[in-house]
Amino acid sequence: MIRFTAKLDCMNRSGIAFRKYLILFHRWLGVVFSLLFAMWFVSGLVMMYWTYPGVSAEQRLVKNQVIAGERVSVGLDEAARLAGVDKLDRVSLTMLDARPVYRFHTGRLQRVVYADRAEVFSGLSVEAARRVASAWTGMPEGEAHFDGPRMEEDQWTLNKAVRPLRPFLRFSWADGQEVYVSQVTGEVMQHTTRADRIGAYFGAIPHWLYFTPLRKETATWRALVIVLSQVGTIMTLLGIVVGIWLYSPSKRFRFPSGPSSIPYAGWKRWHTILGLVFGLMTFTWILSGMFSMNPMQWSPEFGPESRVARAIQGSDWSGRLFAAEEPAAVLARAGGLGIKELELAVAGGRGVYLLHSGAKKLLRVEPGGDISTSVSLEWAKARMAEAMPGVPLVEARVVRAYENYYVSRDGSLPLPAYYFEFADAERSMHYVDAASGRLVESFVTKSRWNRWLYHGLHSWDLPWLYANRPSWDLAVILPMLGGVALCVSSVWIAWVRVKRKAAQMAAPRVSARTSEPYSSLSR
Repeated sequence: MIRFTAKLDCMNRSGIAFRKYLILFHRWLGVVFSLLFAMWFVSGLVMMYWTYPGVSAEQRLVKNQVIAGERVSVGLDEAARLAGVDKLDRVSLTMLDARPVYRFHTGRLQRVVYADRAEVFSGLSVEAARRVASAWTGMPEGEAHFDGPRMEEDQWTLNKAVRPLRPFLRFSWADGQEVYVSQVTGEVMQHTTRADRIGAYFGAIPHWLYFTPLRKETATWRALVIVLSQVGTIMTLLGIVVGIWLYSPSKRFRFPSGPSSIPYAGWKRWHTILGLVFGLMTFTWILSGMFSMNPMQWSPEFGPESRVARAIQGSDWSGRLFAAEEPAAVLARAGGLGIKELELAVAGGRGVYLLHSGAKKLLRVEPGGDISTSVSLEWAKARMAEAMPGVPLVEARVVRAYENYYVSRDGSLPLPAYYFEFADAERSMHYVDAASGRLVESFVTKSRWNRWLYHGLHSWDLPWLYANRPSWDLAVILPMLGGVALCVSSVWIAWVRVKRKAAQMAAPRVSARTSEPYSSLSR
């Protein structure tokens, strides 16, 4: 009995010591990282409404001029020969400074050939770029200030997608607008306003650690964000464990004000309460922030589903797929529809013209064929059968509203779409745009995990919440404010602790200095 009691006492002492070290570890991690996590929460609130500025394909399409089809005199084969590009991902016809141009895309690179005269685009003069920038902003050309060429990244051109498109010519206006025009494509690649930049400085830049010297070193930046997120995940998990361990339902702790379930007073008490209430949300939010960097390569872009997109396309791009009807003839047939971009795509191994007249307006024309607004479900089903040969199709249906695996807060994902699910080992799911016939989203086992562990936990992107604003705003803001309060209490506790430690370390030196005159006098 005595031996058992001794063993029990030893276990109790070990448990107390273990808890003590957990508290110390959590405490000093909080001292080091509390300010960073407070910044992450506050900037996250800002990012709900102001994100990092950029130019989307939809914005560019809205800003584009209507194509002057009567000026297109250069054939597709001749333009492709001048471009000198062997393998192409995408080809389009748009306007550039009042002239029609072919755009030949290979990855992030682009070659531009004029369509009204057989010549390769080699950059814009300052005056031509000024016209492009002014047309984008709607501001007078005479008020645009030329800020010079930009060869290196600055705070607003850090996106890796625009890096190959330098140099940029930058123009600014007195109202705070700034426009970057690419000398590679002749397009506006970045546009910011004063409000955009202020919002980014309080939101995306601190939240993503998007500081120019750091972000330019992509590998270093990515590793730092992952490590900091991992430390934050450990810190919050320890805090939850310690808080539950210390909490006493029987209120065994005694204070002058009465019994308490928490063994602290003042700021520590509030920090513990906030941790018990909002700690789990803080833990999942920081964990999901780490998954935004795709540390386990769960994002769909790393998965095998990209072969589905290639299979739906059916063959590589080739000018001979459009031999039955030249782009100029298609534009003549679509006269009066205000076409702003004519895309030469490949679907099901055949050439198809996609006519864009606005952000969400698209028509399809097969060379020599009729104009249509979409592909049929049967067409998409046949393409998916080619992409997944021998794999049983579990479900095929039309998607007319956003759902759990097909959701967009800003409505950028196209509707209607077609959904396909297969009985393969990964239970793969695919969404095909009904208008263009292209693959939009794919999910396999890993990417489904990524969808919930990153987007689900970090943004709470549920279709019902998005469709019933401000339900989403309230569902996110209230827990986020709790996280802010938790981090602010941690910052204050850390400040008090560091100040106390600094005073304790300084005390012996002060004591030594004050005693020195007496010792000197004695000598």
